[in-house]
Amino acid sequence: MRVAVAQMNPHVGDLAANGRKICARIAEATQAGCDVVVFPELALTGYPPEDLVFKSGFVDDVRRALDDVARTVTDCVAIVGFVDAAAPDRVAETPSSARPAHLANAAAVCRNGRVEAVYHKVMLPNYSVFDEVRYFVPGDVPGFTVPIAGVHVGVSICEDLWVENGPLARQREAGARIALNINGSPFDRRKASLRETTVVERARETGIPVVYVNQVCGQDELVFDGGSVVVGPDGAVVARLEQFEERCDVVDVVVEGAVSRAASSAAPGVGARRDARIVERAPEVDQVLGALALGTRDYVRKNGFTDVVVGLSGGIDSALVAAVAVEALGADHVHGVAMPSRYSSEGSLADAAALAHNLGIDFRTIPIEPAFAAYLDMTAPSFAGRAHDLAEENLQSRVRGTTLMALSNKFGWMVLTTGNKSELAVGYFTLYGDSVGGYAVIKDVFKTEVYELCRRINERAGSDVIPVATLTKPPSAELRPDQRDDQSLPPYDVLDPILRSYVEEDRTAADIVAGGVDSQLVARIVRLVDTNEYKRRQLPPGVRVTTKAFGKDRRLPITHGYRG
Repeated sequence: MRVAVAQMNPHVGDLAANGRKICARIAEATQAGCDVVVFPELALTGYPPEDLVFKSGFVDDVRRALDDVARTVTDCVAIVGFVDAAAPDRVAETPSSARPAHLANAAAVCRNGRVEAVYHKVMLPNYSVFDEVRYFVPGDVPGFTVPIAGVHVGVSICEDLWVENGPLARQREAGARIALNINGSPFDRRKASLRETTVVERARETGIPVVYVNQVCGQDELVFDGGSVVVGPDGAVVARLEQFEERCDVVDVVVEGAVSRAASSAAPGVGARRDARIVERAPEVDQVLGALALGTRDYVRKNGFTDVVVGLSGGIDSALVAAVAVEALGADHVHGVAMPSRYSSEGSLADAAALAHNLGIDFRTIPIEPAFAAYLDMTAPSFAGRAHDLAEENLQSRVRGTTLMALSNKFGWMVLTTGNKSELAVGYFTLYGDSVGGYAVIKDVFKTEVYELCRRINERAGSDVIPVATLTKPPSAELRPDQRDDQSLPPYDVLDPILRSYVEEDRTAADIVAGGVDSQLVARIVRLVDTNEYKRRQLPPGVRVTTKAFGKDRRLPITHGYRG
């Protein structure tokens, strides 16, 4: 069976653009003699559409767009993900108070100019970043199959594949000789290997080939990394597509009993055509860099921006953000701004300028001293008799924030914030200062990982794109004389493991102390994390690269009294 794996980058809600992209891939697959072209989960709407599905007329618009796509289908069957109205009998079984819409996460089987059949996703994930029970009712035909190339083909959607002895097993029992599984599976830094292991398990369990198609895009906080894969019935990988790239690859899979349009050119045994590829997965550090770049690129461009601006302090965080922005958008679309105050060191200014030169980006210096001095004069009567403290330090950060936003207003540049996960976890940032902007590129990257990513950028470039001094000097906000981060926080190699345990693994303070960490230190860090939830809620969205990011993943009340 000749299968086109359409690893697609959709734009959520842009039905016309998504439809055009789908039609173009159908035409390519037809020309290549494919029996079927398989698109990702909810390819027509983009995934996840969230509360767009509740808008009056949305589902009707989706169906019209689907019918337009189906009319272009001739010899090659197309499997297209879309939002469908649930069948009346399924709606009747669901209390109206439970879900404000009675919809299904669906896959359309398009053939000969029409929608021939529709499959509704059976297993609805309702954990982590997934809220599908909010939007959809489950399908009730787990053993769904359709005839393609003379054999029964199982069609399933994402979570259906993750369940042992689930829909894929039911489809095999119903006679399926190959499984087509469409996905919107978001990236995290350990997901790719787990995902492929699961596909291999389903192939071995059912004894049939599995075609796993994933979307590739950035959608607000989420990044979908592609990495689509075709696995033979013995669990051997037949084809693997790139991560973080839109692709449409053709793979010939020998399927028991199939009579393919391309049968004469199919290779003997289960396998790929000569031009099908098994792309090696990149190291984890490169996957994270790829996710940061894709998430940034799609967020900026799909929201109508072309350029971004980054405040360059000479520090490691802004260096990483600028480097990712260049990878995402190109140097011509990235603008760096140094904003020195009376406490900025000459070394930091030199490092910022060197970074901008190495990256080839526009660079300008806007001293904030006049505005800072004016703020000090303005607040002096109210602050009289009180020592300088965080109030005066944070004024500098807030002047920088308003300066960046002024540039954004004037030139239409999106501001990228530079805070990392370690700082955001403990509140080591200034509200309405260094936290202002449109997108938080490294929001889900711990400080120790920032260094790892920067070293990898230099290694890949074969030169010190990020200056050596930036990598080696003690981190500092430079808001007071001789300030260093370790005057306010434990060293990051001590702090980050505590944060990983408490934030990402949901371990209690007692658990962490039992692991050998000082109890007073743990109590202090836990208190900082808990009391700064209100600050994190006011941050811009940012790329998710772990299994527990601030935002969609970690949803704690701001106001609560539990300490544990």
